[in-house]
Amino acid sequence: MAHVELSISEPLVPQARESIETLRLDNFQLWISAAAVALEPCLVIDQGLTIAAASPACCELLGLGDPGTVAGRPLLAGLRLVDFTAQRGELDENEIDKIPPLLALTSGRLARGLLRLAGAAENGPDDGTVDAIATPVWSGKRVTGSLTFFAPITTAFSTS
Repeated sequence: MAHVELSISEPLVPQARESIETLRLDNFQLWISAAAVALEPCLVIDQGLTIAAASPACCELLGLGDPGTVAGRPLLAGLRLVDFTAQRGELDENEIDKIPPLLALTSGRLARGLLRLAGAAENGPDDGTVDAIATPVWSGKRVTGSLTFFAPITTAFSTS
């Protein structure tokens, strides 16, 4: 017959190398730190629609330039957003307010949509299309920014 013996002991609690107080950062600051070094194309904007951080992959995908110089620039200054019509007209203010990074910021909810960027294609002046998924960044009970992940939309058709 099997015999099982149980005992109660003090839980093992690992000791932190730094005090908890030094690790307390604002939620917004944590996302800035994460986005700046992320491998995925992502960016964080603040309430003033200014880029707080952008990953190197995001800068390349959206044509924003050097990742080190992007922080502090207005989000819309480096992007030329166009509609999906054949005329490729620039988006008006009402349409721009509905792009995922801004919609997540103003609504406090998740937002997703496609963006067409004029001249953003990798090998030429053609347009590039990206799928954008944005979430608001909260500090306490208020939205302090938004975090957006981007994925390029490629159209590869086979004629075989």
